[in-house]
Amino acid sequence: MTDCAPDTPLVIRADRDGVATLTMNNPQRRNALSGAMMAALQTGFDQIAKEPDIRCVILAAEGPVFCAGHDLKEMGGITECDQHAGLFGQCSELMMTIVSLPQPVIARVRGMATAAGCQLVASCDLAVASNNAKFATPGVNIGLFCSTPMVALSRNIARKHAMRMLLTGDPINAQDAFAMGLVSDVVEEDHLENHTDALAAGIAARSGMTVRLGKQAFYKQVEMPLKQAYSYASDVMTANMQKHDAREGIGAFVEKRHPTWRHE
Repeated sequence: MTDCAPDTPLVIRADRDGVATLTMNNPQRRNALSGAMMAALQTGFDQIAKEPDIRCVILAAEGPVFCAGHDLKEMGGITECDQHAGLFGQCSELMMTIVSLPQPVIARVRGMATAAGCQLVASCDLAVASNNAKFATPGVNIGLFCSTPMVALSRNIARKHAMRMLLTGDPINAQDAFAMGLVSDVVEEDHLENHTDALAAGIAARSGMTVRLGKQAFYKQVEMPLKQAYSYASDVMTANMQKHDAREGIGAFVEKRHPTWRHE
């Protein structure tokens, strides 16, 4: 495999009607999460976080493979513990950025998503997979347990499903990934882009304020004990009710008209 040409961007961004699409653009290396690829994705997400006009994000990939995980050639060339720690820390920061991003992120997956590539899918809020997509955490096969992918995977699917993937390294198909809850939608290959675009457009058409508030609240409450979660959620809804878009949305529903969002 060869790397991208020096003048070819590792991540390409395209915007349309409030939706930003970030496309990993190194199919020659199966869009592996090298340090450079992770830096390019980090830069892209950090910029989007500052842009309230962007109300949804699609994470896509060029070529037949979504993401092959960490770049093993790069990792194998590192001997210092601090360098390995830096690489895994960079990866963890990227995954946490996706979860904490104000805008929802939808993974658009065709082909394989393995190891940290599977982690990338699990870290996104939604994932649309083509019916030929496959997912695996195969680190155990090369003596390197998928410990950081495990964090995102175990927060998406039941423990025994996660452990089976982690202990065997066996790939699962798109239908099994859907049944487990790793992906939200499975569609025919020919419909993948249109389906994902329509899903993102539908989210972007809602109140940006409401979606941002709801995403943040979802991830915060899910880690809380039940009583604390209800108390927190009640506070969130109370604050939400004071916003223009909530009043506008309720008024539009009662008056049987389309709401006019200010996204605030």
